[in-house]
Amino acid sequence: MKALILVGGFGTRLRPLTLSVPKPLVDFANKPLILHQLEALKEAGVTEVVLALNYQPQVLLSYLEEYGLKLGMTISCSQETEPMGTAGPLALARDKLVDDAGSPFFVLNSDVICDYPLKEMLAYHQEKGAEGTIMVTKVEEPSKYGVVVIDEQTGHVDNFVEKPQGFVGNKVNAGIYLFNPSVLDYIELRPTSIEKEVFPLIAKDKKLFAMVSSGFWMDIGSPKDFMLGLGLYLGSLRKKGSALLSDAPECFGNVLIDPTATIGAGCRLGPNVTIGPGCVIEAGVRISKSAILHGVRVKSHACITGSIIGWKSVIGKWARVENMAVLGEDVKILDELYLNGGIVLPHKEIITDVMQPQIIM
Repeated sequence: MKALILVGGFGTRLRPLTLSVPKPLVDFANKPLILHQLEALKEAGVTEVVLALNYQPQVLLSYLEEYGLKLGMTISCSQETEPMGTAGPLALARDKLVDDAGSPFFVLNSDVICDYPLKEMLAYHQEKGAEGTIMVTKVEEPSKYGVVVIDEQTGHVDNFVEKPQGFVGNKVNAGIYLFNPSVLDYIELRPTSIEKEVFPLIAKDKKLFAMVSSGFWMDIGSPKDFMLGLGLYLGSLRKKGSALLSDAPECFGNVLIDPTATIGAGCRLGPNVTIGPGCVIEAGVRISKSAILHGVRVKSHACITGSIIGWKSVIGKWARVENMAVLGEDVKILDELYLNGGIVLPHKEIITDVMQPQIIM
């Protein structure tokens, strides 16, 4: 089987992290986001993956070559010369997606993190005799999304309502699809929206179905949603009884610590914390609801809450970082300083308190 991952462009919502690496390579739960997706695709029987992108293809391919070998997968790129929307990339990559057997192929948005029930989706798709299957998820506030209206008896997709003002349903597009090659006949080679232009055509022909996912789901394309998704992911690991979560006495709630990280005495970590490879957390540190990416040093008695600390950054002694601060790569916060939210671009040094969220360039 094959799959297409819609990587997209510059990842501006996740800056400053995407100033150092392409968005799919940003660490999520101590490994690149795209690796979560590749592993799930491999488990579902996918052997060939196409990355649809228009930015830094060689950076991605050179990084993923090693993972492709380990997973036994072939990874290639389909590069856009202009933005092609969410459907155009499928037409552009048509020759890479269609095989002689006419097998269905997966399509994933690169921002999505979830339980990836891809095997179940394949079985559902085959059972329904669908040409296209959309994974949908239930949300509490459907007015923020595009709602998928489904015939509950048959599973057919009846309609799509973008950001409804009144209640029409609570199931939204989860950004994971399974298509037969015949779906490509609905797509022209031009900038096209799969949600607005292609899906309605397939639904009109009664060939589009929706599978409701019961697991967690989050689009993590922004720092706020990144942290919400991290909490959901760690909670899912807890429900599964995963041995990856730390049971150390200094950890409270769901905490994921890479084996190569060093944790000092008297720390208090959690809930919803990840500490990446090679990190050094000195004595007496407090960290909650935060992602500490690889190579970070947090000096003694510092406190980090609700923030993302970029690769190889240094947080000074008794420093305090909170309120969804996002630090780029190699940022230094001097001792005893306070950083109240905001964005810090890579390779900066903070030498005074920052009392209001702002972009520090």
